[in-house]
Amino acid sequence: MLIFKILRADEWAELRAKTETSGAPIDVSDGYIHFSTPGQAAETAAKHFAGVDGLILLGLDADALGPNLKWEPSRGGQLFPHLYGPLRLADVLWAQPLPIVDGVHEFPAMDTPE
Repeated sequence: MLIFKILRADEWAELRAKTETSGAPIDVSDGYIHFSTPGQAAETAAKHFAGVDGLILLGLDADALGPNLKWEPSRGGQLFPHLYGPLRLADVLWAQPLPIVDGVHEFPAMDTPE
């Protein structure tokens, strides 16, 4: 299953430079890295990144993250993927800009982004 991580440009630059990260400040504070499913990603962007330009959307294979990825209830009781360990650049399948169009972040087609 494909899951998503939204990073600010500086967080993405740090991941590329160091090849792994403990995540954004909220991830570090919570003790795990927050991800979203394709059905959750737009709401995550609207709730936590409204109006933030220059975001990068990462696509990862949930199964490839192994047992450190846990599915836990969060917003509205939905199960969200949480990674208990570092996010490694090697685990990122693709990364692309997440532009704002008409005031909201425009997500790619959820199957195979260009």
